[in-house]
Amino acid sequence: MVTIRLSRGGSKKLPYYRLVVANSRAKRDGRFLEAIGTWDPNAPNGGALKLDQARYNHWVGLGASPSDVVLQLATKAAKSA
Repeated sequence: MVTIRLSRGGSKKLPYYRLVVANSRAKRDGRFLEAIGTWDPNAPNGGALKLDQARYNHWVGLGASPSDVVLQLATKAAKSA
C-alpha cells in the first residue's frame, strides 16, 4: 500500500518536513518513491508549505492514501491557492 506522509529532517527542536510518497511499510525517514513537497512549521504565519498539487492529485488518483496531517495540509494548500 502506498501512502503520502511526512518525512522529518532538520535539527533537534527545529523540524523540517518533506511530503513523500512511500510504501506504508518503509521507515518514516527511509526509502520513498517521490518527494512532492516541503513543509517548514517554524516559518512565520503558521508554516511555509510548498506542495506540487498536480503530483499529489496524481498519486491520490492511483490509490495512495494521505496521512491525517498531510490531508489537512493539502486541503489548506488548496484553499489558499
